[in-house]
Amino acid sequence: MTSKAKLALGVTTALVAFAAATVAPEAAAHAGKKAHKHAKKAPTYSTVETHSSSFSHSNSSNAKVDALESQLQAMQSEIRSLRAASGRAHIDPDTAKVQELDQWMTSVKSEGTPSKGSKDNMVFFRGGYGYNVDKRGGTLDPTGTTGGAPFAGAIGDHGAWYFGAGFDFGINDNLFGMMQGTEVLAELMFDYKQLGEKKRNGLTPAINAATGLPAANAQTATVNALSLAASPKIKFFKGSNFRPWLIPAGFELTVISPPSDAITVLNPGMMFGAGADYKIWKDIYAGADVRWHQSFDNLDGVNTNGVTAGGYLGLGF
Repeated sequence: MTSKAKLALGVTTALVAFAAATVAPEAAAHAGKKAHKHAKKAPTYSTVETHSSSFSHSNSSNAKVDALESQLQAMQSEIRSLRAASGRAHIDPDTAKVQELDQWMTSVKSEGTPSKGSKDNMVFFRGGYGYNVDKRGGTLDPTGTTGGAPFAGAIGDHGAWYFGAGFDFGINDNLFGMMQGTEVLAELMFDYKQLGEKKRNGLTPAINAATGLPAANAQTATVNALSLAASPKIKFFKGSNFRPWLIPAGFELTVISPPSDAITVLNPGMMFGAGADYKIWKDIYAGADVRWHQSFDNLDGVNTNGVTAGGYLGLGF
C-alpha cells in the first residue's frame, strides 16, 4: 500500500470515529426522552409495580427476621437450660444412698441413741449388808440347851453380810416403743449371804449322854445361803452418765445351809429391787442398790425373807 492510500485510510477512520462520537450523545438523549414519555404515560403501573415489589420484598424480609428471632430465642432457652443443668451438682446413686443412711442415723440418734463409747451390757460385783426378818430356825441349835431342854430353837441371827456378782444384758432401748431413752435389760445374779457361825455342830451333850452316842464334835457350823436370781431390769436415761433403774419382779432360788429339819435346802421366791449407777471413767461404773427377797412359803420352818443393801462396781462391755 502506498503512502497516499495509507493517508486516505487514516483520514477516513478519523471521520468515522468523530461521527460516532457525535451521534452517541444524541441517541442517548433521544432514548432518555422516550423513556420519560413512557413514564408519564403509565405512572400508575410503574408505582404499583414498585410498591408491590417493595411489599413482597418487605414481607420476605420480615418472615426471615421472624424465623431468625424464633431460632435465636430457642437457642437462648436451650443455653439457659444447659446453664441451669451445669449449675446443679450431679448426684451419684451411691452418694444418694450414703446421704439416706446419714439421715437415718441422725433420726436414730435423735431418738435417744447412746453416745459414742457407751455400752449396753455390764458385769458387776456387789456386796453389803443383809437382814433377815426372822432368825434362820428350823434346825437344832448346836450351841447348848435352854432351861435343861436338849433342844434349843433357831440358829443364826437377823443380820448378815453378802457378796456376789451378776450380768446385765441389753434387750431394748426404748421400753419396747413406749418410752424413749429407757432401756430394758435382763439381769442374771448370784450372791452369797452369811448369817453367823456356831461352834458345836451336831447333837447336844445331853442327848449324847442319854443315848450313849459319842460326844458332840467341835466343828464350826456356818449358817449361810446362796441365792440365784433372774430378773428384768428397767434402766432410765440411756446415754447419760447417771442411770437409775428398778426391778419390778424377778425369780429367785435360795439354797440354805445347814438344811432344814426335813433336810430341805432349796427355797424358791421373788426379788424386787431399785438402784442407780454412775459412769466414773470410760466404761467403769459405781452404783448402789437395795433389794427385797420374798420366799413363797416357809421352807419346813425356815424363812428366808429379808432385805439386802449395798454397793457394786460395774464394767461395761
